[in-house]
Amino acid sequence: MPTTAAMSGVATANGVKTMLQIATPATRQIQLISWGFSISATPPGISSVELLQTDVAATVTAHAASGVQPLDPNAPASLMTLGVTATGFTASSEGSTTATRTFDQQQLAVAAGNVDLVYCYQWMPDERPIVAVSKFLRVRTTFTSTAPLVLCWASWDE
Repeated sequence: MPTTAAMSGVATANGVKTMLQIATPATRQIQLISWGFSISATPPGISSVELLQTDVAATVTAHAASGVQPLDPNAPASLMTLGVTATGFTASSEGSTTATRTFDQQQLAVAAGNVDLVYCYQWMPDERPIVAVSKFLRVRTTFTSTAPLVLCWASWDE
């Protein structure tokens, strides 16, 4: 969340890494509106960024409540669960995921050194995916070698 400085990207890793995780509480599902990412440099090899629902949490740096910002400034605070195995960023451990639902995936294929470094997607109202109660929405990256910085985001309706 920007304060006196601009938002900055987060270091990725060689292999799979969850960059952002949002945990739905046992009482609330969410409907996705949009998501996206930007990458600081062209990855040297074929890579991917995916948006998916999982049944197991990654261990993350916990978000502060102020970091989960509603789109409507008059809306109540988000009910998403906060904590190191809940809503947060930059996973240190991926967990043993056994079930996933993929909502979107972008493969970053290097073609003559060019790749789209920014991606944004907004669903039409009748096609918006729903993340079930007590599940985890993740923005997850897979890089095959030296990895760039990634800035990612998701917006939803509770």
